[in-house]
Amino acid sequence: MAVEPLAQKEIEERLAELPGWSLEGDRLARTYRLGSHFAATAMVVHIAQVQEELDHHSDLTLGYNTIALTVNTHSVGGAVTALDFDLARRVEDLAPGHGAN
Repeated sequence: MAVEPLAQKEIEERLAELPGWSLEGDRLARTYRLGSHFAATAMVVHIAQVQEELDHHSDLTLGYNTIALTVNTHSVGGAVTALDFDLARRVEDLAPGHGAN
């Protein structure tokens, strides 16, 4: 199945279902705050595992007690696709288990 860029309206509709996520340029973006550096590091490892399962990877930045993610789909010229929203949803689902907000 070919991956296609999403229309702006569909991106906006899907973002409405993912509080905290936004469109920054041509990328979905979200920053999480956690209780400690160790908690943030553990969440990064968990995100990496999900990315391997999906074979779709974001840019991750680990701070002291923060994680910043940005994602788009390189194979369609860096546009936002359903793959990006699948990854964002999976990260949202695992974040509470790490105490992220």
